[in-house]
Amino acid sequence: MLAVHPSGAIGAAAGRAEVEELFRGGAGSWQGFRVVRGPGAVAVAMADRGAVALVTADALVPGVDVVPVDGHDPLRAPEAYPVTAEVGVGAGARPGRVVTSLWTGDVMLGRRVGAAMAGTGNWELPFAQTADRLSAAALTVGNLECTLSKEGRATHGGDSFGADPRALAGVRRAGYDILTLGNNHLGDYGDAALVRTVAVARGEGFATTGAGESIAAARDPARVEAGGLRFVVLAFDAVGESPEAGPASPGVVWLRMPPITGPLAAADLAAVEQSVRAARASADVLVVVPHWGREYSHRPVADQYTVAHRLVEAGADAVIGMHQHWVQPIEVYRGRPVVHGLGNFVFDMTFSEQVQQAVVVELVHWGRTLKSIRALPVRIGTGGVPRFLDPAGAEGRGILATVWG
Repeated sequence: MLAVHPSGAIGAAAGRAEVEELFRGGAGSWQGFRVVRGPGAVAVAMADRGAVALVTADALVPGVDVVPVDGHDPLRAPEAYPVTAEVGVGAGARPGRVVTSLWTGDVMLGRRVGAAMAGTGNWELPFAQTADRLSAAALTVGNLECTLSKEGRATHGGDSFGADPRALAGVRRAGYDILTLGNNHLGDYGDAALVRTVAVARGEGFATTGAGESIAAARDPARVEAGGLRFVVLAFDAVGESPEAGPASPGVVWLRMPPITGPLAAADLAAVEQSVRAARASADVLVVVPHWGREYSHRPVADQYTVAHRLVEAGADAVIGMHQHWVQPIEVYRGRPVVHGLGNFVFDMTFSEQVQQAVVVELVHWGRTLKSIRALPVRIGTGGVPRFLDPAGAEGRGILATVWG
């Protein structure tokens, strides 16, 4: 396989004959890339955007992507890949069962998005251009950035996000399995609406995490089996605004940290780390979803790195964050991906290009082994309706350049 830095895989393609020639011969370059071989080749490709690693599948790790050969993706459909080689049996050496999961940013079904659904009578409208692709994954996860009840007083004025529960028809059509609720808008209509939102989402068959009628309920992970893997997801809110759940009071899981809720609170972080450690034994794949960071910025705040790295060290397989409304970089720490900001997904913001651009992240597992993280560029159009972009197109390339920058 030809493994390159993810930015180098955009629009790249190869033919079977040229790949076989590279393996047989000793060519030092391919399509402008410097060819590296042998132990450590993948690490070189991760660090050097001008290098391509010529390797077998057992060497692939998150942080590189692979070039399709004759139109076949060796990670998502290894059985159809036309170039094979014998390798020793080991972790990740054989494909096993391929399991893909998709992770989207904020899904806001109120305000103008809700008005468009109500006006047309089409409660699946926000997912009209993405439902087929989202539902094709073994698991689909997103952050529900609104309440499903308006039974209390609006606490954010015009920025109070409340949705009609009928809007969950589109969420269901798009194949979502888990909705994270640890965010700064779940409290927009008070405690009763928050509790009602959790109940409605779960009553419609979605697993939730990050909010509940007490801190114990809010910390309870979402658990879904998909593709034979036990996925476990935790979520927290570092932005505040929604009430902090207490021993007997409803709210969301808080983690106080810059730039909004104060200096990094050691006790809050320790509590989330403990949740990760407690969930680890029952998970094949354990992901933490933070709501964090500075709005309208491509740059993570320093403590995003600190918190993410601590969560990976506690046992998280991935950290996938959002809230900023702009995309932020992806890093790989100790072999595990950290997505600092997915951007919006379903949202009615239109005041800048950046708030209408996003990524959906795809994790590709071979059995329990994570082989790849991919960023799929998205444009949010009229009415807050997103669509997937061609990664090789001008806008798709621009978004991915920021994510992998």
